[in-house]
Amino acid sequence: MNAFKAFKAAVPIVWSPNLYITLVRGIPGTRRLHRRTLEALRLRKCNRTVMRWNTPTVRGMLQQVKRLVVIETEEMYKARKQSKANHRTVRPPLIISHLPASASSSS
Repeated sequence: MNAFKAFKAAVPIVWSPNLYITLVRGIPGTRRLHRRTLEALRLRKCNRTVMRWNTPTVRGMLQQVKRLVVIETEEMYKARKQSKANHRTVRPPLIISHLPASASSSS
């Protein structure tokens, strides 16, 4: 969860018509009302993200389960996905020569 907080601090928050909600805490051991709220938001498994409209009803539901979820705007979500994609890009292979320096220069 600290990585999400660090990410939020790096991206300026602007109003967005859509909210991206990620469940970051487990459902077992939570109150029945919170489980029903997560079910209404269609969040069933940890680290799953759903997109919902930014309405007062949804914001009220998120206020109820705010300790279980991370809420991102559209720009924050796209920036996080882009940084994750950049991290996974194919890097050029490392070429390691196990020959001594003198043997590689003479051949």
